[in-house]
Amino acid sequence: MMDPAYLLARFGGVARGTTLQDYGCSRTRIAAAADAGEIRRVRQGVFALPKTDAGVLAAAAHGGSLTCAAALRAHGVWMLPAPNHEAHVWMGRSGRPHSHEGCSCTTHYSPGSAGLGLAPVVVCLIHAYRCLDEEAFFAAYESAWNKRLIGAHDRARIRRELPRAAGWLLDLARPDAESGLESLLRLRLHLHGIRLDCQVSIPGVGRVDFVVAGRIILEADGRENHTHAKRHDDLRRDAAASALGFETLRFDYAMIVHDWPTVLAAILPALGRSRG
Repeated sequence: MMDPAYLLARFGGVARGTTLQDYGCSRTRIAAAADAGEIRRVRQGVFALPKTDAGVLAAAAHGGSLTCAAALRAHGVWMLPAPNHEAHVWMGRSGRPHSHEGCSCTTHYSPGSAGLGLAPVVVCLIHAYRCLDEEAFFAAYESAWNKRLIGAHDRARIRRELPRAAGWLLDLARPDAESGLESLLRLRLHLHGIRLDCQVSIPGVGRVDFVVAGRIILEADGRENHTHAKRHDDLRRDAAASALGFETLRFDYAMIVHDWPTVLAAILPALGRSRG
């Protein structure tokens, strides 16, 4: 007889009792595992491993799957910090929510059949557009595309289900943004009418994030780019670029996310110098 905890681990930490029974677990075995603390009863007919993510548990208690920002982050999509921590739950087209202790869930209805666990990435992105600002959605969308978590069919579905007002964001998106910082930088400069050449290979320098006006290099350095070796390599690249007539501007996570005026105050004069 299959062990309920073993099966739950294979199902992402949460499943309906009927699913466990389909794989040979009797009701008696499931009840015994719950009584022994090997698994926990989330609500009637739904079970989870004790250490399952709290958001997934809340969504399962509510009657659906975790969606929106928390689920995208769990899928490995680059996300801006979320302003709140309540569970967003996908209920499919017409699922019935269940009352549960401490419920502060946000419920999403959209086409499809919602299971338990994490909602699919394409569904999470559709819901994220409704809940997040345009910058957060755009960065998440490009990240999911870059990581090959959404394909052409998914992107077509997103375009169908989002309002027409989102079309310009989807048109601007690219699959080669390697970090959300790049996405934010390009989106914000686009709104200033500044065109960027993306992921440019420069002989003797290597590939850079952006080139503006043919001679200004913009680099978005993530939180992981703080090692001494990485810093040395960046300085070497900047020196090589300078020898070729380029000016390099580097901005880290804190500057792009929390201090955008300083970033813009550096870029606009550089553009003026390049045209002088």
